[in-house]
Amino acid sequence: MPKKALIIGGGPAGLTAAYTLLKQTSIIPVIVEKEDFVGGISRTANHNGNRIDIGGHRFFTKSPEVLNLWHALMPVQGKPSIDDILLNNSEKILVPGGPDPETVDNVFLIRRRVSRILYLRKFFDYPISLKLQTLTNLGFINVIKAGTAYVTSQVFKREEKTLEDFMVNRFGTALYKMFFKDYTYKVWGKDPSEIAADWGAQRIKGLSLTKAVIHMLKSPFMKKDLAQNSVETSLIELYTYPKKGPGQLWEVMADQIRAMGGEIRLNTTAEKFTLANGKLVSAAVRNHESGLLENMEADFVISSMPICELVSALGPDIPAEVNAVASELPYRDFITVGLLVKSIKLKNTTKIPTVKDRVPDCWIYIQEPDVKVGRLQMFNNWSPYMVKDFESTVWLGLEYFCEEGDTMWTMSDDDFIAFAIDEAERIGILNKGDILDSVRIKVQKAYPAYFGSYSRFDLVKEHLNTYSNLYCIGRNGQHRYNNMDHSMMTAMEAVRLIQNGESMNDSLWNVNAEKDYHEEADKK
Repeated sequence: MPKKALIIGGGPAGLTAAYTLLKQTSIIPVIVEKEDFVGGISRTANHNGNRIDIGGHRFFTKSPEVLNLWHALMPVQGKPSIDDILLNNSEKILVPGGPDPETVDNVFLIRRRVSRILYLRKFFDYPISLKLQTLTNLGFINVIKAGTAYVTSQVFKREEKTLEDFMVNRFGTALYKMFFKDYTYKVWGKDPSEIAADWGAQRIKGLSLTKAVIHMLKSPFMKKDLAQNSVETSLIELYTYPKKGPGQLWEVMADQIRAMGGEIRLNTTAEKFTLANGKLVSAAVRNHESGLLENMEADFVISSMPICELVSALGPDIPAEVNAVASELPYRDFITVGLLVKSIKLKNTTKIPTVKDRVPDCWIYIQEPDVKVGRLQMFNNWSPYMVKDFESTVWLGLEYFCEEGDTMWTMSDDDFIAFAIDEAERIGILNKGDILDSVRIKVQKAYPAYFGSYSRFDLVKEHLNTYSNLYCIGRNGQHRYNNMDHSMMTAMEAVRLIQNGESMNDSLWNVNAEKDYHEEADKK
């Protein structure tokens, strides 16, 4: 009789684990997913024919294994899409023999990454550059302050205990205060001096002012290809993107999992595990629609559920200190307000040609301190097929970072949408009269946070490692701010451990701490 793997969570990590098990083993996966959709935060929401990418997901990786999996599910376009004008002719990297996105749905588009910072009601490059426009926007005095502070930061390096130390070492005090401090507070609800430096190592390890400037100077002479293995991850200029948003890929993968004999149960939660001889031998799972509670036996348990929920479901015999650390692990929650508008007030100040001369940005970081909105997504620029009327309307996403139960989270949908519209109008994004449609989407536990009891997280890891058939994967499953490809790699590593008869260990916990997964690829 085939062995069974219970996989908790149907996001990128959980789906990849199931897919890889079916491809490489005889183990039958059963995914239980508490929502009524797959993809987790990487899903694509559909509101009246306009699609929302929750948070914005670039499909870029330095892992050949992940890249091959993506392209096995969906090939890269071989012909221009309807907004080919968004890519300069010299930067078209169409794949010979690839599908035409005008006639084929399951296809990756090739996109040009443009993202900037809105600060002082002006645009600044992200990552920060030293272009003439940047210097002009800053003004002479601020330029002198920034330059002096950066030189000082390189001579007198800080010990990197906090995220503030990490950023100051790479950008200097002045630029850190201008472009990072307030935005970081919006995202995490904490001053960077209160956040562990781990977040910087997780997300922007190889980024610094020096590297950003070097990249700016080298960029015109660099070969343009999708691999970009010699480019810092934070500096990539090209990436692929599913025609109808990130959720499209995960829906395709889910269909293949079912076709290969795997099972996916939506609206279902794992509530409690039964333990025996150092293993998780079964789980009580409840279907939200029927209310039915079922005991599901398993040979292996692969968990991408939040660590706090996992430890709670392990029962009352968990060591008190482990339970305390896990229950107090912090998260940041997320709200997107989708706004369909006739037009926006932001002007295209780049040399990049766009439809009706709209701004070319995929997303814009809102650094303005007088509003709470953190980022502005431009879904037209992610994919023209995300927008029902691409030519005549602009589909925006205003993103807010909050904490479940706070004022923003508990506001009614109508009140919060009105609040977001007021902020967008205040900083010159749009006029209220141009709004055609709106929606609000809330996401719990979107971002595992690096403060509070996280400093003692090793206690939790060590305890979880004692269960010989448990494997923690993904962003919430490891309480680590993984990129999407990193989450997939944790799933692949978990399957490798299962195949080798190994229990969870540091090779799984440290997947995205390895050098190649971060910014510093080998440049030999």
